[in-house]
Amino acid sequence: MVDAAVGGRPQTAAEVIDALRSVKDPEVPVIDVVELGIVRGATVEGGRVTVSVTPTYSGCPATQVIEREIRRALVARGFEEVVVNTVLFPAWTTDWIAPEGREKLRVYGIAPPGPAAELELVQLGRPAKAVPCPWCGSSNTTRESEFGSTACKSIHSCHSCHQPFEHFKPL
Repeated sequence: MVDAAVGGRPQTAAEVIDALRSVKDPEVPVIDVVELGIVRGATVEGGRVTVSVTPTYSGCPATQVIEREIRRALVARGFEEVVVNTVLFPAWTTDWIAPEGREKLRVYGIAPPGPAAELELVQLGRPAKAVPCPWCGSSNTTRESEFGSTACKSIHSCHSCHQPFEHFKPL
């Protein structure tokens, strides 16, 4: 627990990662960077902390904001130096989203992704696999657009409850 740290500063990698639960994804603010699965690890050496992060994809516009917020959160916890390393291999996958993060996405109205192993290439002339509605659970849904508010989400509509929703694409 972070409260047990000397002088209020986290002393272990686990305490640093726990402190990062305060850093929310700027595009989906109900999920933190730990639940999103982009925090790969941390090391603590005195007043210096190094955090390794894998962006959801190389062009993600939130990457710089997330890095800045990680630095801000850890400086506020007493670190003099915060280094954020970007790790690109292995590439992030939606399989890294924690179960509690998936549930938060669903409650927020975004259908969480299925396993990345179910990822299908776009087939012309073939209907896309139905995505369950996060509001009512019905699979009587239609993809309206391959791209939603961000490139990692698509727009769907539910024919049962008549609600539109986004789906976090499996990667």
